[in-house]
Amino acid sequence: MTSHTHYLWFNTERRQEIIDITDEVAEQVAVSGVAEGFVLVSAMHISASVFVNDHESGLWHDILHWLEHTVAPWDPERYRHNDTGEDNAAAHLRSLTMGHEVIVPITDGSLDLGPWQRVFYGEWDGQRKKRVVIKVLGIAG
Repeated sequence: MTSHTHYLWFNTERRQEIIDITDEVAEQVAVSGVAEGFVLVSAMHISASVFVNDHESGLWHDILHWLEHTVAPWDPERYRHNDTGEDNAAAHLRSLTMGHEVIVPITDGSLDLGPWQRVFYGEWDGQRKKRVVIKVLGIAG
């Protein structure tokens, strides 16, 4: 079994952003030499997410709107977590909702995604340094 680990670092300009990281994940699969296996992509922070969805700006807007208006409005007075001096309870709830990791199959040395699927990093409390781990596991080609 072959394994390969790589870290992506982010320091977003906005507090909330969605970033397509599919190409970076695919590059690490190629570097690993794994032909058949899986790649785990995981946010290493409790106020960020990794998820699979469609790369479409209207959908990104809808996701951000849904998180703000339905899941966890950015209203610091609303949350007990913020009594600790933090103001990011909404970011924690958004991460919990969107998920912090995905596992993508690797077939014939490539990501085995559906036709519209892409891998995204969701930042819910940004403007500071954060990272994502990419862990490729499988049989070399």
